Amino acid sequence: MSLDIRYPAISDLRARARRRVPHFVFEYLDSATGIEDQHKRNMDALASVQFMPGILEGPMTPDLSPTFLGRDYHLPFGCAPVGMSGIMWPRAEKILSAACAKAGLPYTMSTTATVEPEDLAPYIGDQGWFQMYMPSDKTIRADMIDRATKAGFHTLVLTVDVPVDSRRERQRRANLQIPPRLNAQMIWSMMTHPSWTLGTLKEGIPSLKFGESYVDSNDKFDSMAHAGHIIRGQPGWSDIDELRALWKGPMIVKGVLKPDDAKCLVDKGADAIWVSNHTGRQFDGGPTSIHQLPKVRAAIPDTPIIFDSGVTNGTDILRALALGADFVMMGRAWHYAVGALGEAGPPHLMHILKDDIELVMGNLGTRTLADLKEALIQPDWA
Repeated sequence: MSLDIRYPAISDLRARARRRVPHFVFEYLDSATGIEDQHKRNMDALASVQFMPGILEGPMTPDLSPTFLGRDYHLPFGCAPVGMSGIMWPRAEKILSAACAKAGLPYTMSTTATVEPEDLAPYIGDQGWFQMYMPSDKTIRADMIDRATKAGFHTLVLTVDVPVDSRRERQRRANLQIPPRLNAQMIWSMMTHPSWTLGTLKEGIPSLKFGESYVDSNDKFDSMAHAGHIIRGQPGWSDIDELRALWKGPMIVKGVLKPDDAKCLVDKGADAIWVSNHTGRQFDGGPTSIHQLPKVRAAIPDTPIIFDSGVTNGTDILRALALGADFVMMGRAWHYAVGALGEAGPPHLMHILKDDIELVMGNLGTRTLADLKEALIQPDWA
């Protein structure tokens, strides 16, 4: 039976991943924070956006290939940064980066990855983006940028919407802490998921490997906890200027919802703005990303925009593009795929999304991504 029959949607990949990985691992990826209201509202708000189908448009083959920051991509989506990817499935970062490189899509390595930039150098091809939290130590900032550049990452993604930790109650109920502290419940869950456990033992227990490389081996603190403290500071506006001077390639600022913030960041040298509310993982009481997207687009009409938060299918990607995004990124979906199917997961996810996008565009009668705005039924809030 083909993968397309067994797993025709991202929800099917999510369900299989849930069965294949320990409970605490799935809860780490799948959970949001608080009562997860913002996460639900992200999805509901996207689902409310409607298009008007077209008729009698004749034969067509939709063109799905956008240009973003001077680079041509085969599809209008890519892989967003996810911290501790390697906990979801052994070698997840390598699997995902290699799959994206082969498909000509951007892969974003998280600062809180379970690998270092040098580990991914053989896999990223020319599709590597490097996501960075701003360390307080300026020497570490400069070194991280130098290492990412030398490893072949050409685009910097600066995340600015994580000034402090979030509670993520569902993750806590699953007994997962960062750094992990194994207990009987977690050990039993690992024993009942042998493929994940054996692969993880072979690769090594996941940790914040990049951050730990900056921890003094004689430090009295737990190395993983201290690594998290080191790599994530609380930057101010003046830090943007310094980072812009350090990074010579394109710089994207992620986690922007306010139009005025977007304008200020562009004035300070940001090449693109990433509209995101961290998919509800950081704060539960804010606006949905899709509601803010048209407002940000109006504020920066000529600046490239990336969108994430709540995307669950190809139609959602087209909704975001129609409302002002130039590119869409997803995090959870890629990790459901790799958790569900290992190396076969990312190519199948791309197939699902590409097929969905082509069919929806065919029904709308839109030949290019730019034509989507003509088919959009303008929401009252946009």
